[in-house]
Amino acid sequence: MSHAIRRASELALDETTVTALRAALKTTADEVVQAIIDEVPPYANALSGRMGATIRRAVRTALGHYLDLASGNATGGDAGDAAYELGRGEVRDGRSMDALLSAYRVGARVAWRCLAAGAVPAGLPAAEVAKFAELTFAYIDELSAASAAGHADELAARGRAHERHLEHLARDLLAGASPDVLLASVQRAGWQPPVSLTAVLLPADQARPAYRTLDPSTLVLDDLPDVTGVLLVPDADRSHLLRQLTDRTAVVGPARPWTRASDSYARAARARSLSSDIRDTEDHLPELVLSADADAFADLRARALAPLRTLPVATARRLEETLRAWLLHQGRRDEVAAALFVHPQTVRYRMAQLRELFPDLASPHRVLELTLAVGLRGS
Repeated sequence: MSHAIRRASELALDETTVTALRAALKTTADEVVQAIIDEVPPYANALSGRMGATIRRAVRTALGHYLDLASGNATGGDAGDAAYELGRGEVRDGRSMDALLSAYRVGARVAWRCLAAGAVPAGLPAAEVAKFAELTFAYIDELSAASAAGHADELAARGRAHERHLEHLARDLLAGASPDVLLASVQRAGWQPPVSLTAVLLPADQARPAYRTLDPSTLVLDDLPDVTGVLLVPDADRSHLLRQLTDRTAVVGPARPWTRASDSYARAARARSLSSDIRDTEDHLPELVLSADADAFADLRARALAPLRTLPVATARRLEETLRAWLLHQGRRDEVAAALFVHPQTVRYRMAQLRELFPDLASPHRVLELTLAVGLRGS
């Protein structure tokens, strides 16, 4: 408290004056607290509970250190530490620094009035009274600064802790943690669960910029493997969300109940592994269904299309394309021909070949199996 110490060095309080001021210390502290209650609304109720005892103790401590400082017996450091902790406590109790600064201003005025009322009758010369006033307000200024530093540091620490809790919640959601674990994470993060969450995958360097344009309750991670970022968007309007992501390389999963956000994430991740061109997974459900179990799909194709493997590769490919078009167009020859850019008679010829290869082609089970087998292009 360099400024206050400098002021204190210019002041000479004799023992008589100090004794008189100490005798009035408790009364002065009580008057300061009562003035704060009366004049600073945020403290009207706070001072009647646990925080009230803390602030009363802080006021008495500050005044005691002030008199030590004024009499040349202390540096005032302890009071500065207490003021710093008081600022931190105000954050924990949900009050702004403005409220505490108002309390300091009220306290300085009342403390000066009470202390001056004790110092002057004790014989403090007029010239020293002016120095006494300067010390009083320099001391309060430095206590205010210490409290402001404590308030700012606590806010920053809480912001970092809150950010960590939100990231931990996002990781629990992506991991598909149990409802009990998720509820505990939600409480730690102070996050209001929505009805649904929609996972959005995008490059890590786009995650934070995209996050800033979305609902502030969106959860974000930008340090996943493969340089991937993910957003978990609450109760998203899908068409609006897709428009917001138009200029970004994003894959948007389905909306899912918030406790099942991992399902949305898993589908978006699988869609991205299929193709870099997929943006909205809802537009690619057939491909996603048929690729859900790659080994099973490969086995299905191998078994269902086994008769084609006896033919030359080019012939097999043409017949598979014809079979796919025939199944998709439900056997309407002209539509099949148009889809393949061939003559309807060509379709008739190829289908005759296919019926020889697949004698049970009219069987519902065979139609289902073949539809799935040729549902994705390629072999």
